[in-house]
Amino acid sequence: MEKSAPVLVITCAAIAREVNEIKKLGQWSQMDLQAITADLHARPEKIPAAVADKIDKARDQYDHIFVAYGDCGTSGELDRVLEEKGVKRLPGAHCYDFLAGRENYEQMQEQEPGTFYLTDFLAQHFQRLVIEILGIDRHPELLETYFGNYTRLVYLAQTDSDEITEIARAAADQLGLRFERKFTGMGEMVPELDAAMQEAMWGN
Repeated sequence: MEKSAPVLVITCAAIAREVNEIKKLGQWSQMDLQAITADLHARPEKIPAAVADKIDKARDQYDHIFVAYGDCGTSGELDRVLEEKGVKRLPGAHCYDFLAGRENYEQMQEQEPGTFYLTDFLAQHFQRLVIEILGIDRHPELLETYFGNYTRLVYLAQTDSDEITEIARAAADQLGLRFERKFTGMGEMVPELDAAMQEAMWGN
């Protein structure tokens, strides 16, 4: 089977736009992207199998495969699968780690552990991925169950968009949380993906 590109990046749909932007910035024509639905974050135990399936199907088509995921609630199972298949991923527990930067994220968590985070993607899909999936739209009493211990919502902004900022602010109001916005851009994803491409293409 003819190879379409030497490198495949398997990414969560929640950061697919950012991965694609980094591809354009780096002019990585050798990179293909395949996204997995962000809905799996509601069932993180399904993420390792979904990623493994993508890897297995792509083995014959690509020289190198890289995974743009954090652990994402899989409790180390994703790493176990990736180690078994010899594939690396972005470092960190979740996308907040590499978007905010690990040190910045740890500081925010230390300052206020009861923090709920949104990214551009999660803000834009907040009603579906949070309110509907958790059933709060049908059972409003669940709001206190899920968010009673939270005190603030931090919007980690990848783009300087007034529209998305207002959507994130409305989400904080809906949850009854204090709103903060921190511009991150693409954070540590740029150097991490660049390093992965350098290693894939030239082995350094």
